[in-house]
Amino acid sequence: MNSELSEFSKEELIRLIEIYSKNWLALDGVWFQSVEKIDGMDKAMLHDKNAWERFTVIEAKRIKDFLGLGEHSGLEGLEKALKLRFYANLNEATFEYINGKLIYTMKKCRVQTARERKGMPYHPCKSVGIVEYSGFAKTIDDRIECKCLSCYPDVTDESCCCKWEFSLRD
Repeated sequence: MNSELSEFSKEELIRLIEIYSKNWLALDGVWFQSVEKIDGMDKAMLHDKNAWERFTVIEAKRIKDFLGLGEHSGLEGLEKALKLRFYANLNEATFEYINGKLIYTMKKCRVQTARERKGMPYHPCKSVGIVEYSGFAKTIDDRIECKCLSCYPDVTDESCCCKWEFSLRD
């Protein structure tokens, strides 16, 4: 571990985590836009799906271990884990329980905001989001199922960037 980190205050470490989160998201966007520019959106989406299929499991396992979540931590465990994802520091999301299901709503998404600011079309993230959120949830608790309620390009809720429903399989 980097011994320099022990020299920082809690506030400085929190700021550094925010910087690391922005750097991680910038790298994710830079490689994606490079493939998109050279090979087009379909090829970029293929690589994005493949990357998220692997990364989401790695991220979920590490967060699950950090939180000490058991094998079946349920929707409450998933909520705790989602709140610690890298991009949770950058996006604005809400959590609510409706009829025993966890509804995760991304109110503001830094990726879509950046693409809009640059005059680029929105990222068609639904197909990758299904892979990402399903894989993350199943890694936290293999009984959890994920359903997309709204996500570009299939937006059904204009009040948010995307919305996901998580439920426990009987």
